[in-house]
Amino acid sequence: MSLYDDRLARLRARMAETNTDLVALGPSSHMMWLSGVNPHGDERPVMLLVSQSHAGFLMPALNADAARQATDLPFEPWSDAEGPAAALDRLLEACGATSAGLSVVLDETMRADFALRLLDAMDSPSRRFTEDTVGRLRAMKDDAEYDAIKAAHLLNDEAVKAAFASLKAGMSERDVQNVIRDHYKAHGATPEFTIVGFGANGAFPHHHTSDATLSDGMAVLIDTGCRLNGYPSDMTRCGFFGTPDAAYKEVFDTVEAAVQAALAAAKPGATAGDIDKAARDVITDAGYGPQFLHRTGHGLGIDVHEPPYISGGSDHVLEAGNVFSIEPGIYINGKFGVRLEEIVILRDGGNQIFSELPRDMF
Repeated sequence: MSLYDDRLARLRARMAETNTDLVALGPSSHMMWLSGVNPHGDERPVMLLVSQSHAGFLMPALNADAARQATDLPFEPWSDAEGPAAALDRLLEACGATSAGLSVVLDETMRADFALRLLDAMDSPSRRFTEDTVGRLRAMKDDAEYDAIKAAHLLNDEAVKAAFASLKAGMSERDVQNVIRDHYKAHGATPEFTIVGFGANGAFPHHHTSDATLSDGMAVLIDTGCRLNGYPSDMTRCGFFGTPDAAYKEVFDTVEAAVQAALAAAKPGATAGDIDKAARDVITDAGYGPQFLHRTGHGLGIDVHEPPYISGGSDHVLEAGNVFSIEPGIYINGKFGVRLEEIVILRDGGNQIFSELPRDMF
């Protein structure tokens, strides 16, 4: 059984468990995960429909030949002249999805006009999103996904080491960004994103890397990731150019303690809220609660950000195979920011960190 045959079988098992009659995916990472097809996405409706009896694509004819290279699933192609309505009706018929009141799972990332076209073509369906079907399956990473994510993180480690080793007075944030991206490209990866923040710029969690230059006595924050063999990495490391002062050391040590508390809490059976609370309590108890501006983490897979989301109050129960970030931060406006980020996978009884780079980059 191929990887995609196995995923389709697992999806159908989940559909049976959740009383789902039809799953509808747009041109998205959900479609890529389930079928290997990553079609061109524009205003022309594209869908993968899955029922217990049939799985097939609604596909613009001009894209069909390219998409067929990645899958053996059948197509209902349609031309610009005829439009998608008849092809969609044929696909629904093939899926046995023409009776009233069916339970439909919709890809939450699908264009609204695609989703509404599907619902309008059906007879009084009920609908929900993918959280308990495709989303749940995607959140539980298999061995091949683990290997791909691990490889991307080992490459990321080397790029970040090269970046910190390159620091010198007068360099711009953009210069450091280029060191990282050149390393990715030299090793067969593509840059996913790179944030470099010197000094006060590090206090903006999503700072846009700029031409600001480095001088002695500045904190340095680097949050970066690449994509290798279809899967991304994501990591944040912080250091200091020169001798760190007591204020920076205190904040760094507090964030490090928050990471360790969250790692201790991160195991199967814990809720996402439990992990957020573990990190947040450390930072709040140290007096920096208002300077922790965001959730503690996000899932990572085909997408850099995907479920599960590690946020306060979440009662989502985590399972072995879940992959997500732990990235508490403290942001001192006008001075510096410290965020330390690890991506972990849950294993029975605990977790495993993908990166092998120390968090202390002094």
